[in-house]
Amino acid sequence: MSSTPRDTDRSLAYPEPPASPCWHRSGPKPTPLTPEQQRHNREALALALRAPRPRSPRTAHYLTVGADS
Repeated sequence: MSSTPRDTDRSLAYPEPPASPCWHRSGPKPTPLTPEQQRHNREALALALRAPRPRSPRTAHYLTVGADS
């Protein structure tokens, strides 16, 4: 399908406005993680990936429909 000037979005033809000054951080840069903190994060991530995901709770409707079957 070819686009005609009638069906194109005119707002896309203009450049994006500059970012808000509120988005820029001022002050000290964050300090890098220590090797101990990195190890702790890796272990926590590995544990979270191994753990079974919690099941969503069953609704009362599901329980009453399931009991009739």
